[in-house]
Amino acid sequence: YFQDLLCICLHLGVHPAQSFHALINFLVDGLTEDNYEIQGPVLKPLQSLFNKMFIRRGQTSISVIGDMARATLLVKNEEDLREVVKKIETLFPKIHGEQFQGPNKIGVGKFLEDVAEMDKVPGTEIILYHSKPNSSQKERMGNKKHPLYYNLNFFDSIPEYHWVGTTEMFVAFELQIGLEAEVSGLREDH
Repeated sequence: YFQDLLCICLHLGVHPAQSFHALINFLVDGLTEDNYEIQGPVLKPLQSLFNKMFIRRGQTSISVIGDMARATLLVKNEEDLREVVKKIETLFPKIHGEQFQGPNKIGVGKFLEDVAEMDKVPGTEIILYHSKPNSSQKERMGNKKHPLYYNLNFFDSIPEYHWVGTTEMFVAFELQIGLEAEVSGLREDH
């Protein structure tokens, strides 16, 4: 199985980097380059992918690996962060905080139909499908404060299908968006 997983990782190669940069360029339009920093993208470590697919879940049903590659957009101030998040919430209201219905819940056909009907990031083939505050923000939100760290999941055009052993999966990507000071503090504590 490791060889099959490695082939998936190699197949993805540079391709997601172009999508991440197109998505980030869309989100930061209007900000100056001094007001944000980009980290990544990096592919999910092979051991982590193997664990997610076979050990932790013991999956045999088809699912979505939502973070096959991940990048982070670090925004320097809260006002700019709110502008980026507002852009997502305004243009893609159906994806914010909603529970995404994957193929294991609604079937592959319905899943692909639903994804095909989703709005794309203007000027791209990128399909945003889920946006939510990062789980590290629960306490902050419990205190009625705005989250400072978000996860944004997307497909690059149509969901890419892979079959490894008895596990079937669609590959998606994750952009983490956060206030630089908040994300740096969390990573130091982690």
